[in-house]
Amino acid sequence: MFLVVVAVVLSLPGLTHSFQPLFAFDGNSTTHRDITQRAILRKTAEVCRDIAASEGRDFSLTIDDRLSTYKVQRACSSTGTSTSLLSTVMFRTSIAKMYFSNAKVDVIFALSEEHHFDDETFQGGRDVITAGVSAVKASVKLENFVAGRWTLGRVCHTLQDFYSHSNWVELGNKAPYSTLIRPDQPLENLAGLSTPTCRNCTGGNCDNNLLPDLLQQGLLTSGYFNIFSPAKPAGKCSHGGSFDKTSRQDPVGGISKDDIGSSHGSLHHKAADLAVNATMELLEDIRLAAGDKNFLRLMGLSQSSVLCFVIDTTGSMSDDIAEAKRVSFQIIDSKRGTQQEPSAYILVPFNDPGFGPLIMTTNADVFKDNINKLSASGGGDIPELCLSGLQLALTAAPPSSEIFVFTDAPAKDAHLKSTITALIESTKTAVTFMLTDVLASRRRRRNSQGKSSRSMSQLDAQLYRDLARASGGQAIEVTKSDLSLATSVIEDSSAIAVVTVLQGVRNPGRPDNFTFTVDGSLRNMTAYITGASSLTFDLTSPTGVSQSSSQSNGPLASITTAGNLRRLSLNSDNQTGSWKISVNSNSPYSVKVAGQSSLNFIYNLVEAHEGAHGDYSLKEGRPLSGANVSLLVSVTGSDTVKVTEVTLFDSSGPTEVNGSLQSVGSGNFLVTFSGVPAGNFVLRLKGEDSSSTSRATPSSFQRQAPTQMKTSSISVTTQANNTNIEPGSTISVPFTVAATTDGVVNDSATGTFTVRANNDRSYASTSPSTVTVAAGGGGKANGTVTLTIPASAASGTDVTLTIEAENAAATDTNYAVLRMSVTAKVTDISRPVCQLVSSSTSCPSSSSLCASAQWLFIANLTDGINGTGIESVTVRQGNGTLNTSTVAGTGGENVTVATYSASCCSQNVELAAVDKVGNVGTCVGQARESATATAAPVTTAAVNTTSTGGHTLSISHCLWISVVVSLFWK
Repeated sequence: MFLVVVAVVLSLPGLTHSFQPLFAFDGNSTTHRDITQRAILRKTAEVCRDIAASEGRDFSLTIDDRLSTYKVQRACSSTGTSTSLLSTVMFRTSIAKMYFSNAKVDVIFALSEEHHFDDETFQGGRDVITAGVSAVKASVKLENFVAGRWTLGRVCHTLQDFYSHSNWVELGNKAPYSTLIRPDQPLENLAGLSTPTCRNCTGGNCDNNLLPDLLQQGLLTSGYFNIFSPAKPAGKCSHGGSFDKTSRQDPVGGISKDDIGSSHGSLHHKAADLAVNATMELLEDIRLAAGDKNFLRLMGLSQSSVLCFVIDTTGSMSDDIAEAKRVSFQIIDSKRGTQQEPSAYILVPFNDPGFGPLIMTTNADVFKDNINKLSASGGGDIPELCLSGLQLALTAAPPSSEIFVFTDAPAKDAHLKSTITALIESTKTAVTFMLTDVLASRRRRRNSQGKSSRSMSQLDAQLYRDLARASGGQAIEVTKSDLSLATSVIEDSSAIAVVTVLQGVRNPGRPDNFTFTVDGSLRNMTAYITGASSLTFDLTSPTGVSQSSSQSNGPLASITTAGNLRRLSLNSDNQTGSWKISVNSNSPYSVKVAGQSSLNFIYNLVEAHEGAHGDYSLKEGRPLSGANVSLLVSVTGSDTVKVTEVTLFDSSGPTEVNGSLQSVGSGNFLVTFSGVPAGNFVLRLKGEDSSSTSRATPSSFQRQAPTQMKTSSISVTTQANNTNIEPGSTISVPFTVAATTDGVVNDSATGTFTVRANNDRSYASTSPSTVTVAAGGGGKANGTVTLTIPASAASGTDVTLTIEAENAAATDTNYAVLRMSVTAKVTDISRPVCQLVSSSTSCPSSSSLCASAQWLFIANLTDGINGTGIESVTVRQGNGTLNTSTVAGTGGENVTVATYSASCCSQNVELAAVDKVGNVGTCVGQARESATATAAPVTTAAVNTTSTGGHTLSISHCLWISVVVSLFWK
């Protein structure tokens, strides 16, 4: 019955009853996407400003609602000028994941009153927020930032809806309702269940439908909402709108402020502004718990990519391991301390019968230590668990990363190919394989004892080639002695702001021409051609100068050959215009052209919800063959770009589909493709950039998304309404498989589909091996995957579940990818408590003499006997020195003694105390000058310890000022 209800709800057009999720087609309303992005940009800029101040650097950016990702990332960059390279891809991608997750709440939790603060469910709504915030903090603590972003987006939706659905704005409040993110504070002034709150709207005008008594008493209410029944408690307000049946029962009308056309639409912008401030307040709470560095990582504020290696550690791999070590150390040592230093380091070893563990760290020395520990041993039966190791890397690395796999053996776990492909497409991650000693023949040789040799055959290597092609990576086949010549591609990819200009595959091979445009922002251009040794090519510049493949050092490029790879390093950065590579080969080959530029783009597949309040949400899995396909395309690295063309084209054939563009603001474009046929496509974007003041006319540019987009005639949807799961619990994930024709479910179709469900943690799970669409089944079949979380799983662990469905002929597959977080139930909701022990000062009254004296502040910080304990104390404001120690309190609790000393030039301090589950309290002290000339008294709080009592400073100045210390919790 649950599945039927969900299907009915999701099929209703325009069921949105909150701020519009992504787009406001009326041109004036504010969406959840706007609110979330504005809050993230402002808070991120504030954190960067505070870091700059602490480091003595200038920060000139004005923090307001006109910020862009480009402006914030540029201002947050500690080095570089306005003309230096800057990549905003990770920042833009991270923000997009958060607002897509936000929008998804209107799909997954369409009828959940607590997720929208409907029906006066204030306690339930706050529980959703506080549980979600705890999950975010747990994810960040384990550096699982991708999962943290997904949860954070959902939390923000519920918090933002409070200001649209309640009467908080109508009560005249100018600040957020902070109690919603503080579970230790009571929810007060709530209208009782029997308290009338509204009267009928008059003539469709609902401006004054809230009862005067409600407003005078300051009582809080929210509207009731139901799409099935008009029933609601007597006298209660409704949400309003065409889908809300309760709004047709007295008192008729509603109080929502979702958009300017809502019942209380005149207050829409006030509600949106409050929602922005409330989201910033929530982000600040997470910042205090996570620390500035991890908060910025959660926001995705990094210009550099991760360095990620998946390495075969079997007996024949000693040379490969040594080369992986050499090239990684070279990258680390040359970039350490610069803007180009990798944002994180990931290492996954594999062999047989094991793979992992995954090592993910931001500490280069930890990565070095772990790669140093790798040794080559064992592996007698040849195939290794390569894809299992790759699966771990794909789910750990941020989206749009590049992963490098080193192996000389076939994959023992080739059955994971479709799962790996799904993860590649879902994360848009490129995978490059460094394959050593691949045999020329399709069969593996056998030795004199009849055993297969260690080397992999062409057939073995084809699996890796297929995965590389799907991801936009490369399958580089070299001898072990030439591997060092090929790993230059790793150094190339680790550079900052690497963009793909062109990528194409010809399989089967045929002679062909590849043209690409070099714009003025591109530098360090490199072309890669992989193919048979008989392959030849010519490179032609915009001025007509040519260079053949036989010229290793010619007028246009320096060419290096290693195995099947030709690397062309273009000599000039100044030859803008149309270039051409002419390849002559009848064997399969690939061509890739890349360079460095701030200008790039990201994209996400979205699906429309038609109707009066039609909008879009993120679509998981592959687009449907023959259907209209919609993408949200976002240009990164420039605020002055004009997009002229977005095309889906088959990288190995002539098929092209041009998209229809609609600007939705801030460099974002909704692109619609009509009737996309079956096939493998990549996305190409062309446009003009007028950012350079040195050019009289805009520069034409092109960029290409490396990852393939494959269409499918199978639909796979899931109804996972809970992605935060407790250790030791079992979660059930219902899913539906359907056969489609031209993007529409074929309700007369029948057939059996193979089902595969895999998770990256190897947690116990069950799923049907097949589902059957029976006659009269409407073209659909249902199934359920269960996943059991071990009781030992750490809170904050993320789990990626992939559910795939394949047709009977094994020619078509589609999938759904779900990311879930393991979150232990939090019982400690109390923030740490601060008590003043003593403070003293000898500050001179003259500001010119302030540097000659110090003031001292000592406080005891406790988390109570039943608390989880204080984990960290940091200085949020102040330039002094903080020292902490732990002693036993009189009641047996642990007491953290914080001793802060500072120059009298810095007379304010704010300490943040964080307990082990992320509850945060702030303790504030302030030194103020006194008109009297008496010594500052020493104040001792109720809680004393032997380490803090009686501390004073010696007094040597003739003018005394007293210290006023204020202690409060924000």
